[in-house]
Amino acid sequence: MSVRCPVRIGVLGCADIARRRMLPAMAALGDTEIAAVASRDEDTAARTAMPYGCRAVADYAELVTLPDVEAVYVPLPVALHAEWVEAALRAGKHVLAEKPLTTDPERSRALFALARRRGLVLRENVMFVHHAQHAAVRRLVDDGVIGELRSFHAAFAVPRRPDGDIRLVPELGGGALWDVGVYPVRAAVHFLGAGLRVAGAVLTRDRHGREVDTAGSALLRTPDGVGAHLDFGMDHAYRSSYELWGSAGRITVDHAFTPPADRRPVLRVTGATGTREVVLEPDDQVANTVREFARAVRAAGTGPLPRPAGRAEEAALLQADLLADVRRGADLGLAHARPSLSGTEYS
Repeated sequence: MSVRCPVRIGVLGCADIARRRMLPAMAALGDTEIAAVASRDEDTAARTAMPYGCRAVADYAELVTLPDVEAVYVPLPVALHAEWVEAALRAGKHVLAEKPLTTDPERSRALFALARRRGLVLRENVMFVHHAQHAAVRRLVDDGVIGELRSFHAAFAVPRRPDGDIRLVPELGGGALWDVGVYPVRAAVHFLGAGLRVAGAVLTRDRHGREVDTAGSALLRTPDGVGAHLDFGMDHAYRSSYELWGSAGRITVDHAFTPPADRRPVLRVTGATGTREVVLEPDDQVANTVREFARAVRAAGTGPLPRPAGRAEEAALLQADLLADVRRGADLGLAHARPSLSGTEYS
């Protein structure tokens, strides 16, 4: 069921994810309407806005104060998130911001607190958690199909980024941890919940002069000793998967984080009698995410929101703390690391 009237959204930036995935979803759903698109380049704004018949704006500050914009979507580089998320909230707009919300957990907390005080919705755009396949996995685990959970493994990696890609620019918040590491970390939060701690971490750079981390691994643990082994990178053969391993079996999910909307997910369940496949119906996590945001906006009252403002905020802050701890843990290892024979640097 659609919200009673579409939420009018202003798009702050013309990143690839906005053009390929989010804008088409916003335009297709009855829950949202694209009111304006902003870019610091006037031609880029005009080209991006044209298919949707909406206003093109060549100034971010102008977009966040437009009276007919109710909510702002922020797909800017992560280093710019805090500034413009705060500007939008102070202008009275609800906000959907690309992940991670910021690279500083305390800044993220301050932004969520500001949103609550003003009765506004603030969401971090982690789309995979809105795909139905993960709820199906949780049901299998809750039903005891794999016995008691012993460990969790997750990996997300993509091929090498071309020179000049903003994800390779440190001043813009580039690097594998912020760009792809967020996926396995959030998956660990999603399935293992609060109490996760970083037991060890490493971040590496490639041998091509990159100024940011291009790969990493982390070991997390729950208070009762369940381990989470996470790998990520952006100089790899593509991989997008996780596995829950229990005392009586395991569940493996491929195409876990960015499945196409028409893909039929396949869960592989392995137990004492072998492996069986559970084939699910296709689901559109992008549409689900946009729809959930629109409904949250329409459900928001005029007064301050409760603290915390729901599970989405709690999960985002758990994720923020873990990402920061991975960064700190990897940096701590630098002081004692020797140069590797392959020339890889640790940061």
